[in-house]
Amino acid sequence: MSVLSGKKILLGITGGIAAYKAPLIVRLLKSKKAEVRVIMTPAAKDFVTPLTLSTLSGNPVLSSFTDSQDDNPVWNNHVELGKWADLFIIAPATSLTISAMVNAKCNNLLIATYLSCTSKVYIAPAMDLDMYNHPSNQSNLEKLKSIGNEVLPVGEGFLASGLHGKGRMLEPEEITKKIEQDILDKLPLNGKKVLITAGPTYEPIDPVRFIANHSTGKMGFALAEHAVKLGAEVTLITGPTSISTTFDMQIFKVVTSEEMFIQVKKIFNKIDIAIAAAAVADFKPKEPHKIKLKKEINLNTIKLVPTQDILAWMGQNKNQQFLLGFALETNDEIKNAIRKLKSKNLDAIVMNSLKNSGAGFSGDTNKVSYISRKEEIIQFELKLKNQVAEDIFTQILKNE
Repeated sequence: MSVLSGKKILLGITGGIAAYKAPLIVRLLKSKKAEVRVIMTPAAKDFVTPLTLSTLSGNPVLSSFTDSQDDNPVWNNHVELGKWADLFIIAPATSLTISAMVNAKCNNLLIATYLSCTSKVYIAPAMDLDMYNHPSNQSNLEKLKSIGNEVLPVGEGFLASGLHGKGRMLEPEEITKKIEQDILDKLPLNGKKVLITAGPTYEPIDPVRFIANHSTGKMGFALAEHAVKLGAEVTLITGPTSISTTFDMQIFKVVTSEEMFIQVKKIFNKIDIAIAAAAVADFKPKEPHKIKLKKEINLNTIKLVPTQDILAWMGQNKNQQFLLGFALETNDEIKNAIRKLKSKNLDAIVMNSLKNSGAGFSGDTNKVSYISRKEEIIQFELKLKNQVAEDIFTQILKNE
């Protein structure tokens, strides 16, 4: 999944020959699941039609401060547009537009929106060779950088004038790739490896029956998806669950606690953050039956043995890793969670109680307390599990 997925993106198009590439930029952004709105300068219409751009973006294309609907002027609110965007791409950015941006010359809707925009702005210059190299344009580009804009490099090749050299706008694929990389480079977990376990484990009694619990894996998946959003390279080891994800992560599907332990051991020494959100069975049948047990045998007992304590193993073998565990309690919640925190050598633990309505296994919400190694307790309100995941990572980032 691209880091542009779900982003609200404004695309500003100005009056240069490279505007013919703008529809390809819109298509690429839409293919990455971004929401796109387009603003054009009046001159840009000489190179690409608003109809093409509105069809591809799925939104009306704006080019003036007002539109007329049944002879009633409607104001295109540049302030609202600027606040709406998660990022603003201006491609192509001509010499005229760049100069207007530097000098706050608010002579069209695009510049007004730029001056109202509070999000990151990416500028893709497009000029001829000597125009691009002119000290005035180079000075203007440096000024735009100095106030926090991201000025993309230009391409090199044949230009509209027939000259060959630097000045042409980057290709749409290059523009989107550089923006994605810039966003990734600034994410707090960029370059970090995160391991998350999720879901239940099934411990077989016979080929049909097993010992399990009510875990759905929702909390673990929410944590894994949020880690991806923060730029991490995520490995998710999940027990049986019906949940799927479109996020870019490595997933290992296991069934038993032993299978989960084997996968954890393989990668634990390579990761930076480990979150044990799986509800691993504490016991398993000592000798699973190889054929289905019949009712007629009147089975009275099943001899159980402890499963491998995966979290304790990680606590004993951790080096530089930040290790977070979970505790689901029914009584003496905080006391039991702190005991687990210490006995498993964790850096923090997330505690939730079955006494809290809306918390626990099967629902879409959870109510947790985050307890640090210093036994500092932060209690959160009942929230959706993706919001809980965000809260948990906020605390991890403070201490990791």
